[in-house]
Order: sequence, then C-alpha cells, then structure tokens
Amino acid sequence: MPEVSKRGIRMPESPIRKLVPFADKAIADGKKVFYLNIGQPDLPTPQVAIDAIRRIDRKILEYSPSDGIRSYRVKLEKYYRKFNINVSADDIIITTGGSEAVTYAFLACLDPGDEIIVPEPSYANYTAFAIVAGAVVKTIPSRIEEGFSLPPVDKFEKLITPRTKGILICNPNNPTGYLYTRAEMNKIRDLVKKYDLFLFSDEVYREFCYTGAPYISAFHLEGIENNVILVDSVSKRYSECGLRIGALITKNKTVRGNVLKFCQARLSPPLIGQIAAEASLDAPDEYLLDTYNEYLERRKFLIDGLNRINGVYSPIPMGAFYTVARLPVDDSDKFCKWLLSDFSYQNKTIFMAPASGFYTTPGLGKNEVRIAYVLNKDDLATSLKILEEALKVYPGRTH
Repeated sequence: MPEVSKRGIRMPESPIRKLVPFADKAIADGKKVFYLNIGQPDLPTPQVAIDAIRRIDRKILEYSPSDGIRSYRVKLEKYYRKFNINVSADDIIITTGGSEAVTYAFLACLDPGDEIIVPEPSYANYTAFAIVAGAVVKTIPSRIEEGFSLPPVDKFEKLITPRTKGILICNPNNPTGYLYTRAEMNKIRDLVKKYDLFLFSDEVYREFCYTGAPYISAFHLEGIENNVILVDSVSKRYSECGLRIGALITKNKTVRGNVLKFCQARLSPPLIGQIAAEASLDAPDEYLLDTYNEYLERRKFLIDGLNRINGVYSPIPMGAFYTVARLPVDDSDKFCKWLLSDFSYQNKTIFMAPASGFYTTPGLGKNEVRIAYVLNKDDLATSLKILEEALKVYPGRTH
C-alpha cells in the first residue's frame, strides 16, 4: 500500500469539528445538543440575498471572472469606504471563502520553509493553510490573565529570522474576541516596517466591535500600504457561511498578480454565491444594527453567566462572537468529549471547542474552551446551567 503524504499527516484536525461524531452519537441517543463549538450564526441571512437567489433567471450558470464579478467588486469598494478603508475594485479579488483568501495569500507570498509569526491562541486553520503552502508558523502566546492582549514586541523580535516573511493577525480575534488597540496596531506596523514583512490581516469580524474606540484596520496603518494583505468574508456579518464568498485585498500589484494566477488555476469563485453576496450589500442598515445589538446582548449575558460559575473565568471579549474561558478541569479535550459521551442534564448537553486546538505551543489551553455565542439567550441560559451542573460532577475537576 503506497504511503500517504507527510503534508497530510501534519495537517491538524479541526478543534471545532473533531468531536462531531460524539455529538452525532449523543443526538442518536436522544439527547439535545447545544452547539457552542462553531461560528455558525443563527441569525437570518438578509432577505435581499435570499430574494436575489430566487430571482436568478439564467439559462447557463457560467464561470465568473477569476477575480470575481466586477459589479460586486465595485460595490465592495463603496462598502469599505464606510470603514475608511480606501481601496479600489482592482485591489479586490473575490475568493471561495476567507479560507481560500488566506491560502492564496500564503501561496503567493511565501516559499516552502518561510516563516510567519502568529499570536496564539489563533484560528486553527491558519496552521493548516500554512502547511498547504509549506510555510512554518511561529507562535507567541497571549495570556488569558491579560485578556489576550498583544504580546510584547520584544517577543516578536526574538522569533524573527532570515526566513521570517510575515505577521498574521485576526482582528477582531477568533477565538478570543480580542480587539487590537490603535497602540497595538502601531506596534505591529513598526515591526512590519522595520523588518519589511507582509502583514496578513483577517478582518472578517469588523462589524462586531463592542468598544467606543474606533476600529483599526491594517489598511489604516501608514507607511506599509504595500505590505498589507487583508482577508474578508461575508460568512459572519451576513450569516452566509454556506455561500463561500470571501475576498483578498491588497494594493501590492506583484502580490495581486501572483494571487490571480492561483485564482485562474481554480477558474472562478462561486457564481451564485457572488450574486447573493452582492445583493447583501443592499441590506438595510437596520439588518446590521439589529445583528450587532443581538450579539452585544448575548455577549454580556454569556460572560456574566460564565463568571458566576464557581471556578470559571472569561475575560470580556471586545469583538467577534467568541470567548475563551478557563475552566476548573484537568483537560478540556477530555472534558468536552465527556460532556457529549457521558453527561447530560435533563437529557441535554453542550458542545464546546477545546482551546488546546487553537494553540501550537504544547500544553497551552488545556483548561480552556472556546465558546461561540451564536445561540439565543434562552439557549445560552440552558447551556450555562448544563456547564455548571457538569462541573459539579466531572471526575477531572481540579478545584
């Protein structure tokens, strides 16, 4: 039997999805499972997007341009201006989800063996995308006691080698919900400028910032305009995860040319997805405002509830719709599996993502979980009660 690739063996399992078989078994056994493990919004997709799909009247569902439908890119240009992100339609390449945008950014900018620096915990699939590109991820831990703020600059500099090509941030952050401040973004800018690095900036949660301070995009940083590759997606702001429409945005013409070649090789991003995504830009202002307010209420409800449970601690996330919480357990991987396979409260249980999967440094996150507040407050209340009752009887409780 031929050997499979070492690349495939190195690919990490998704911490978000690896426990799915246990959730499926719990459901088969008649349990109700509350899914807090995945960033799948439960709020409705804009009606204008649904209507646009229903109105499709084409005899052929053809290839779109490799860089995306131009009318959509022109409308995106206007959308970004609302955030003081001044890019042109020609700076925007439409991708098959934000995942493809990150993968193509790596493939276009990094050679095998090149290194990128990523604060952790971080979105687990970044490591997977780096493995696809043959790149090496060097991580710097942030601390739950400090709310997962940016690690000190000197820790970044200690990791920089001749093979270092970039820094990757997610802002607002998945999995922690942390929102980088202007001062922190300026420190990143200075590093990028000093060492002439790429700045890969995943900004798919920009609509969900819960602080009075202005949102700082990588494109707001002066002097590194040609170093920035911004990643975006419609999945979260419009509850359109299944459309698989993202974007890669850069003013660097050489990077754009490289990315476009990969886009041409895969032919085109999804046609119907682009039609719906373009229509979504016409959603009324109330849609995004209502969505924002709902997550704001859920955030307060969840964080207050978590911190009232004996032994549990969660910092207050300032963006996105996630938090990383510390639990009084010996091993969150075992605990999350135990919740699905061995525990129920009133025939109900919860599915959370073990935070160890969001760290690269061995041993970190072993008593932490990521929770997505993508359920309504009634379901969050039930989930909090289940967690509280589970911790009372879990054999591996630490204190």
